[in-house]
Amino acid sequence: MSVKVRIPTQLRSLSGGAGEVEVEGGTVGEALKALDVAHPGFTERLFDENGNVRRFVNVFLGEEDIRFLEGLGTPVPAGALISVVPAVAGGS
Repeated sequence: MSVKVRIPTQLRSLSGGAGEVEVEGGTVGEALKALDVAHPGFTERLFDENGNVRRFVNVFLGEEDIRFLEGLGTPVPAGALISVVPAVAGGS
């Protein structure tokens, strides 16, 4: 199933500067793995050593955080938008 993955500015060097990449995947996890196959380097940035999404990376399917859905196993309909959003910290 074809889905779009929105790439944050900080990771666009891995996608050749593209802000959005189209990949195949039936779940969020499959789509993110396909992203790494098409543009190597994403796995190290998005996943920890156990294969889980890093704590400081948020992944959304549409408007929903996948942590509140089925995680990486969340099914994605054709044409869905997955957004990778690095956490922002700091301030006072």
